[in-house]
Amino acid sequence: MASSEPLKVTFSSPAKYWTDAVPIGNGRLGAMVWGGVAAETIQLNEDTLWTGAPGNYTDTDAPKALAQVRNLVHEAQFVQATQASAGLFGGPTQVYQPLGDIKLQFDGSHLDYGAYYRELDLDTATARVKYTVDDVEFSREHFASNPDQIIATSISASSPGSVSFTVSLDCALPDHRVHINDDHKNQIVLIGSCSGQQPGSTGIQFAAVLELEISAGNGVVSILDDDDDNGLRVEGADWAVLLLSASSSFQGPFTDPAHSTRNPTSLSLLALQEVAKLSYSDLWSRHVNDYQSLFHRVSLQLWKSAAAEADDRAVAVRTTAERISSFQDDQDPAFVELLFQFGRYLLISSSRPGTQVSNLQGIWNPDVKPAWDCAPHLNINLEMNYWPSLPCNLKECQEPLFDHIQALSINGSQTAKVNYEASGWVVHHVSDLWAKSSAYERDARWAIWPMGGAWLCTHLWEYYTYTMDKDFLQKTAYPLLKGCASFLVDWLIKGPQGYLETNPSTSPEHVFVAPDGKHASVSYSSTMDMAIIKEVFSALVSAAEVLNMTEDPFVQSVHEIQSKLSPTKTAKDGSIMEWALDFEDPEVQHRHLSHLFGLFPGHTITIEKNPDLCKAAEKTLYKRGENGPGWSTTWKIACWARLRNSEQAYKMVKHLMQPVDPNKTTIDFEGGLYSNLFTAHPPFQIDANFGFTAAVAEMLVQSTMLDLYLLPALPREKWPNGSVKGLKVRGGLTVDVSWREGDLHEVGVWQENDGKEINLVKKMLHYRGRTTEATISSRTVYTFDVGFKLVEEI
Repeated sequence: MASSEPLKVTFSSPAKYWTDAVPIGNGRLGAMVWGGVAAETIQLNEDTLWTGAPGNYTDTDAPKALAQVRNLVHEAQFVQATQASAGLFGGPTQVYQPLGDIKLQFDGSHLDYGAYYRELDLDTATARVKYTVDDVEFSREHFASNPDQIIATSISASSPGSVSFTVSLDCALPDHRVHINDDHKNQIVLIGSCSGQQPGSTGIQFAAVLELEISAGNGVVSILDDDDDNGLRVEGADWAVLLLSASSSFQGPFTDPAHSTRNPTSLSLLALQEVAKLSYSDLWSRHVNDYQSLFHRVSLQLWKSAAAEADDRAVAVRTTAERISSFQDDQDPAFVELLFQFGRYLLISSSRPGTQVSNLQGIWNPDVKPAWDCAPHLNINLEMNYWPSLPCNLKECQEPLFDHIQALSINGSQTAKVNYEASGWVVHHVSDLWAKSSAYERDARWAIWPMGGAWLCTHLWEYYTYTMDKDFLQKTAYPLLKGCASFLVDWLIKGPQGYLETNPSTSPEHVFVAPDGKHASVSYSSTMDMAIIKEVFSALVSAAEVLNMTEDPFVQSVHEIQSKLSPTKTAKDGSIMEWALDFEDPEVQHRHLSHLFGLFPGHTITIEKNPDLCKAAEKTLYKRGENGPGWSTTWKIACWARLRNSEQAYKMVKHLMQPVDPNKTTIDFEGGLYSNLFTAHPPFQIDANFGFTAAVAEMLVQSTMLDLYLLPALPREKWPNGSVKGLKVRGGLTVDVSWREGDLHEVGVWQENDGKEINLVKKMLHYRGRTTEATISSRTVYTFDVGFKLVEEI
């Protein structure tokens, strides 16, 4: 059975708003294709275009402020402690900047067009636009190539000599200029600068070069005769190809742009020279082969009953916006497939080895002053961006995150030493290109949270559990984990009840009602703090066992400390307590699920080990409610999936499928989807796109190092038939699962064959109360039926 609809995001008209345009990217370069007819805009980004320069993330006055805040918390003066914590604030982050725009202008005849169609093909990572003018069909095709580091556009027509247009480059940043290359009259060069750390200081320099090629037989290229001299005119060609390369002077987070030795213009020209002998079709083939080597690893197919599928096939082809609007009625499983794979597409397109970490909008941002600076936020958003990388078979896409953690640990070691007089390294809730490690500003609700680096470190251990890459564990993960744990050991202090506590402590972006009736945010040992610390300590001890380092005195001290950490508590109403004390919550349906970190993405609350806490977690989710921004919705899907509550997980899936008004530019917490499938806060944030993909995978397959749970939160009535192929699970295994009429049909399990000696992995397979032990060899694919009978071994 095939998917009822192709993996395409489709439109019947040009984009009216930025969130109607479609994203393409190669990890480093991004573009938004609007699909205009008489006039077209291709909005561009490059992942290193940020304001500022390396900063000083230390404050010698912080230790004194820390002592004052801790004393106030000890005295239960929580409002005063919240006010005094201003002495621990840091500065703002730097800002992600847009690169510019490719502008295409066609003649007046294109104002009267018909048969318009626009699509983003997820299978080939290609955007296409088609329309007719009179009897001529015009076509455009766009892709961003990772192998060749260019963005390519093809413009063609069904009738020879019909392609005529002007092309130019523009930029929203004030410090830029555009000119025609004197040596190559078919190249437009954009040179610019991002703002520096201080007025007048040198910021990141950048360049983009757009090269134009037309058909050999027909057509003429000329330089636009205007004052700016920054565009080219094509007349009467059969086809035209535009190739764009771009680069910057960014030389790493510790090099001031003023001292950079990189020449962005030379690097951009070199990229075009290196593809000079490749045809457009060669470039496209190289791009598709590279992209599909990642994208084709996982397939998901969901079907209704046979009768319902027949009814759906009778419905006319719909645009993606129409599919979003109709989901509450038709609950189309094929649309779930599309959104699931769209998340994988975005991760491949915005995070590749050697690129910068995927920020709050991936790499797609049109604004000089974007919402929340487009900065990576570490109290959920950055981590959620990488949730799908391991289960959804895209481990390479997580490499930029590890590079970023390495940089953060360097700056964070100074912040830990100076601000907190502690060893190891620390990072707070928001960072930027320069690996900012200090606290944020303005409000203790988000500024007082030194747990960002610790949360990121859990990704290091997770990477090992999925890949079993011992070399990575030893050389990359363990040193970072140990440095993080060193800070946490020093950060912990003995609390009033004898446990080791964190002080000051917040539950991200939330407040409580203090005993005096006023709102406060600073107390001690929030549930999230303790859950993250437990996760990091457990990862360190487990990693030490793998590396035969359990006799290390530091590892032994961490092992002893684990029993002294305060336990997760239950509130009077039976929910999980968010703070160490059972404070009144003035916003019960707050968007963050911080106190459920131990349930997901953590592992300290599980059905098998602590069912009572799972019941409390369930009450917490009901208490939090359904409303919230997109990332909150997808976090709730994942939490309900961990609780194996398919009904509530699906309810939140359905809740996400709401159309968002693109006119609404104010910050809101309603979630939903834009017409191009970008998820909304609103405004646009990419985290929920990634969170949705990870959450759907969690509904279908869950794992520990010992266990494999099949279809644990499958909504059987909504997705009665289906299959998923290529998901990864802990222990280094790959899994295929198919089901029919709501019941497991077959499961295939195997290890990747790395050509080395045969490896055996024991796994307990679980499905609806049935359990069996399987031994999986690295050179064999095992297929089991619904009763776990081995039906094939190849």
